[in-house]
Amino acid sequence: MGDDPDDEEPSRRGPIIAIAVIVALVLATAYVGYRLRDAGHIQDCVAAGRSNCAPIEVPVR
Repeated sequence: MGDDPDDEEPSRRGPIIAIAVIVALVLATAYVGYRLRDAGHIQDCVAAGRSNCAPIEVPVR
């Protein structure tokens, strides 16, 4: 009775891995999007002729 291969539960590992991959891709896409947006803001600032677009922080001695 218990030796029948049709009695086994289907593995849930595959769908869980697929969801994890999709979440990782969404997070990576959002991160890249934010970085590109920030770079675009700096490029717009430089194109406008400003000189303080990306201030450099100098450590205090």
